[in-house]
Amino acid sequence: MRSFYHYMMRFRGNKEMDDEKQLAEWMFKDHSFPKQSKSYDEISRYLEWNAPFPSALSAFDRLYESYQVEEG
Repeated sequence: MRSFYHYMMRFRGNKEMDDEKQLAEWMFKDHSFPKQSKSYDEISRYLEWNAPFPSALSAFDRLYESYQVEEG
């Protein structure tokens, strides 16, 4: 299973600036993001302290569910 960060990199090429792309771009640029993590709790805690935009946490919850289905 690859990390959540690697799963998210698929959204960087989106033409529309939706929550998925915005979160993926931020993760890519944030050098402190836990890029090797697969843990919901670890990533969620990081986002709670460093949320880049208001809907980032709800976008993360949605995307993490998809990640589990596809990568699980």
